[in-house]
Amino acid sequence: MKAGHAWVFGASHGIGRALSEQLYKAGWSLALSARTPNTLQPLCEAVEAQCIPCDATDRDAVNNATQFVFQHQRPDLIIFNVGDYEQMPASRFNAELCERLNKTNYLSACYLLENVIPLMKGHGGTIALNASASSYRGLPNGGAYSAPKAALVNLAESLRPELAEMGIDIRVVNPGFVKTRLTDRNDFEMPFLLEPEEAAKEILDGLLNSKRFDINFPRALTWPLRLLRMLPDQLFFGVIKRKVLRHE
Repeated sequence: MKAGHAWVFGASHGIGRALSEQLYKAGWSLALSARTPNTLQPLCEAVEAQCIPCDATDRDAVNNATQFVFQHQRPDLIIFNVGDYEQMPASRFNAELCERLNKTNYLSACYLLENVIPLMKGHGGTIALNASASSYRGLPNGGAYSAPKAALVNLAESLRPELAEMGIDIRVVNPGFVKTRLTDRNDFEMPFLLEPEEAAKEILDGLLNSKRFDINFPRALTWPLRLLRMLPDQLFFGVIKRKVLRHE
């Protein structure tokens, strides 16, 4: 994919910031969105981007931001990098937490898609939804986070054939552990932990230089997780009991 115009959602920190900086260096013009204007504005100035503060969990705000972006310049690439995370062991199951993470990790993307699909139909473009390698199979303590991420991947899978008929390319990004404000909350060892700049490079390589639907990395982590998805249930739960629960 040659350089064009990109809209990055969740741009002010972590992976989103690194993506914005690398796209700018590659010659892309940018529109950037995030919830906090005070952290977004300096980045917009640094990469000469259009600045559109927006809370992705606010359906009306996403609608207004979309209309503004498309009226000024139609994006060739939309990267939706929005997420929230908190561990939830079964002993502290909390429906309010599930509701909050579902709104951030799943419904926010629905708000975006509701707006951009009609505007992209017949014009082309790529939509990349940042999910998680945890979407491949439910693991202890992580269900409140991984369930909506899995729903996001399922949604993209269901939309992909129909959107292709409209000229729209939809992809999912399933990264492993990346050092961000969210993973800083973890109190366990995170194998193959990447810096945001490394993750951004993997994402852009997958988006710009391949046609892969599922851009996942690092492979040393994501491929074993994908294999877990193929195991029969009895074998999978046996592995979790031996390898995960006994080490908590």
